[in-house]
Amino acid sequence: MQNRLDFYSAGKDAIKALIGVENQINKSSLDILLKELVRLRASQINGCAFCLDMHVTDARKAGESERRMATVAAWRETPFFSERERAALEWTESLTLVSQNHVPDAVWEAVRPHFTDTELVELTLLVTSINSWNRFAIAFRKMPE
Repeated sequence: MQNRLDFYSAGKDAIKALIGVENQINKSSLDILLKELVRLRASQINGCAFCLDMHVTDARKAGESERRMATVAAWRETPFFSERERAALEWTESLTLVSQNHVPDAVWEAVRPHFTDTELVELTLLVTSINSWNRFAIAFRKMPE
């Protein structure tokens, strides 16, 4: 596959806005490993090779285990994730697939006990941000380096 467009150069203001969102996410109270698990899971669902490559690297640098990274796609079937992480991954999947499920009440009820109001907003911003990055990378065929 070939890169269709260098969106970093072609849309500097748009990318600056996305980076501003990332800066806000970096200031959030969410744990770095949780952030990377969320980014990995959304990128898996969306099939974004560039973001998967980037966030596996980032997760590894942050201390995430190979075992958990390898099984995040099957998080329901493993004992490797905490209840809080499971709730975040379920929220991630539901928001990423929002056109299919419209975030059912059952998902809300599963995530609600594990996060404060502020954390839920931060988590939702994280999920929407990685989905935006995935869409840019996929649309313009950004390739892993």
